[in-house]
Amino acid sequence: MDKRLLDLLVCPVCKGPLRFVSGAAPELVCRIDRLAYPIREDIPVMLPEEARTLAADDPALAR
Repeated sequence: MDKRLLDLLVCPVCKGPLRFVSGAAPELVCRIDRLAYPIREDIPVMLPEEARTLAADDPALAR
């Protein structure tokens, strides 16, 4: 994920910062709202209804 793009993107729900989490299914994670936005074909899907809700003990929050 392009660092410049990541610096511009914010969570669409709270406008907070997002962290890039790499892996088999890369995501942008909002730790405040515990939401993970998918990245499909190198394009972040920033729709709240497409976000995955993270449990408090989800490893994506700890990274």
